[in-house]
Amino acid sequence: MMPHRGIGMTSQRTRERLVQRLEEQGIRHPGVLDAIRHTPRHLFVDEALASRAYEDTALPISYGQTISQPYIVARMTEALLEGAPEKILEIGTGSGYQAAILARLAAEVYTVERIEALKKQARKRFAELKLRNIHVKQDDGGLGWPEHAPYDAIIVTAASVEVPAALIAQLATGGRMLVPVGAPGAQDLLLVTRTPQGYERRALERVSFVPLLSGVA
Repeated sequence: MMPHRGIGMTSQRTRERLVQRLEEQGIRHPGVLDAIRHTPRHLFVDEALASRAYEDTALPISYGQTISQPYIVARMTEALLEGAPEKILEIGTGSGYQAAILARLAAEVYTVERIEALKKQARKRFAELKLRNIHVKQDDGGLGWPEHAPYDAIIVTAASVEVPAALIAQLATGGRMLVPVGAPGAQDLLLVTRTPQGYERRALERVSFVPLLSGVA
């Protein structure tokens, strides 16, 4: 079992304040807001940072990685859901928070993490929360998870210098992919749609993600 955290960090009022801030920033999808309302973000951060879990800010986790700002999680999730996906691939499990949000909104979530320790931590959190529709694999995220392709949607939670061709190939026709593309420090969050002729891309906003690295650790 996971250790209990202070009640002030888990109170409904604390989570409602975060949801209210997201609404003020333009998040409108009721399913996304409800998923954030009912997903205990404090369980996905180090205990020393749990008191900050419901701030609208990115926080460090282990191995030089971060848990994304709640607004970015909500924004990316909302954009993906415009295509009503049932099967989603996530690249970069990290803490597991993004996958936990997606699991409340889609039938199946496949998530790939290159760092073994993060994969194990995330898997324990999913089990604790009884999120049985999340499938976790340790591998190079740039390779995707071709065995279960095609996917209705793909979400990449690390920055790439270009749209990864291997991931485009695993996207169903009409499917949508969100990927931060650009140099370290600042990227464009691209919405990529697979078409019969190839793909179309549209920049949504500027973001800053840790880089997508190759290999496993």
